[in-house]
This record gives sequence, C-alpha cells and structure tokens, in this order.
Amino acid sequence: MIELKKRQFLDFEKPIKELYDQIEQLKITSEKSKTDMSGAMAMLEERIIETKKHITANVTPWQKVQLSRHPDRPYTIKYIVNMCTNFIEMHGDRNVKDDKAMVGGFAQLGGETVMIIGQQKGTNTKTRQLRNFGMANPEGYRKALRLMKLAEKFNKPVITLIDTPGAYPGLEAEERGQGEAIARNIYEMIRLKVPVICVVIGEGASGGALGIGVGDKVFMMENTWYTVISPESCSSILWRSWDKKETAAEQLRLTGKDMLGFGLVDGVIPEPLGGTHWDYQGAANILKDYLLPVIKELKAIDPDERINQRIEKFGKMGFWEEIPENS
Repeated sequence: MIELKKRQFLDFEKPIKELYDQIEQLKITSEKSKTDMSGAMAMLEERIIETKKHITANVTPWQKVQLSRHPDRPYTIKYIVNMCTNFIEMHGDRNVKDDKAMVGGFAQLGGETVMIIGQQKGTNTKTRQLRNFGMANPEGYRKALRLMKLAEKFNKPVITLIDTPGAYPGLEAEERGQGEAIARNIYEMIRLKVPVICVVIGEGASGGALGIGVGDKVFMMENTWYTVISPESCSSILWRSWDKKETAAEQLRLTGKDMLGFGLVDGVIPEPLGGTHWDYQGAANILKDYLLPVIKELKAIDPDERINQRIEKFGKMGFWEEIPENS
C-alpha cells in the first residue's frame, strides 16, 4: 500500500488527513518522551473509521467523479496483479502498433482461465504520457478485439475493466479510424460466443468506455461514473464555463445508483471503506468474489442463448415512445 507520507487527499478527505496527522504527532511524542500513547492512537483510529463512513455515506455525484480519478486509486494492472495469477500480457493489434493505454492477456482468476482486458492510466508523469492518460487510440480497441477473438477461439470468458476519460480525440486517431474501431468492437462484442463481463473501475466516459463495455453483465464499482460526457465538458458546452461542473455531475445522473435505476448496468460493487484507494487488495478481493459466481452462471447458459440475451438486454436500453402509423 501507499505510505501515508506519499498519500494524496482530496478536499473532502481533509478531516481524515488531520486525524492521521494527529496519530503521526502522537508517535513522535511517544518516541521522544518514552510514553505509551497507544490508547490515544486507538481512539483516533476509531475516529478515522467513523469519519470514512460519514464521508462515504454523504458523497455527492461530483465527489464520486473526484474519487474515480483519485491519483492513488488502483488501475487495471493493479487489479490484475492483486486478483489474478499467471497473467501473460499480449501486445499489438497486428496492424499498426501496441497501444499502451489498453492492456490485456490471459490470466488465472481463482481456478478459471480468463482473458482480462482494460484501460491503463499512468502513476507518474512519465507513465501517464506512455499510457496516454488511459485514452486509447484505434489500435488499442483493435488489440482488445483481437484478444477477445482469441478468447473466443479457446472458449475462455472475457473480463473488461473500464477506466478512461474517453477515447483519444487526436487528429491522427480519427485518421486511423477511431469511430470505426469502437463501432466494430460494439458490433463484435454483442456476438461473442463466450461469457463477457464488463466492470467500470474508474471513469467510464463516452465511446471510449463503450468500446470495451458490451457484455452479458455490466457492473460499476461504487465510486465510479459512466456517461456520455464528463461533467467539465458538459458544463463548458451548456454554460460556456467549467464552473458548473458540480451541477452537471448531478444532472447527468452518472453514478452507479443512477445507472442501475436506468437499467444500464446490472449491479454496483461496493468498495472498501473510504474507497478503493485505501485498500488495493481488499478492492481486488471484493471484485474477484463478484466475478467468479457470475462467470459460473454465464458458462451454464448455451452460447446462442447467451448472445440472444445480450442482444435483448442492450436493445431494451433507453426510453422512447412509438407513434402509431395512423395517427
């Protein structure tokens, strides 16, 4: 886990930081004076737990967006390392290059061999540039599709972990067919003969998320968001300013609870107390415990029936009203 000194705190997490600072100060005092401060530190640790519970129970949609982007939050590779064994990363789309913003390969999840694919952000300036901030180019989506087809060939379930602010919007990406690559993935994922499970582990923005987001089951972690546009971009379009981003976050109805109510996801996976950035292994264990029973459930369904259910599931999404022809 991250050392306390290196840990970063969001504005609304400052009460937690203050309590940790008090514990650190007590440790220093205890060492200097040779006095037992364990009782006082235990009381502060209990207050930390209560403060985390209070913050978790009262986060706003915008604060959930902030938590999804927390610099200490685990990304795809961190989940793979903590919940899988024998991960073999596979590279390249066999056409242009290897997109570092999209990672994937075969791995053992429990006793199950799966193909696990996800967007990967960087953890420092150098790796953020290498990973392009989790924004995949067309070759990233084509690599993902190549791996899905490989999983289908060997009859292995596909798990996708979604965490992106969107597909890369650069001119070169559009020239290489960004829109076509995402559309092709959506078309092919709906027809895959193997179980497909998608999980939003951070940001789930726009077509960048949908490019690996079509599955038999779609889940969201508790402090994530999933919508067509980021609150900042929505605010800049509607109000010509980013100042309304908090209002935009509320109006977009982007939280897991909202998405579940709309029927766009199948469940919301709880996070460790305070968020996944406080307990990487705990978050991975929770996700693993959710995935294994779902894989078993989906494998028991005939492939053709599973595809039909998938098509029906996504075909029902949205709200519309049909006007009779004779009206």
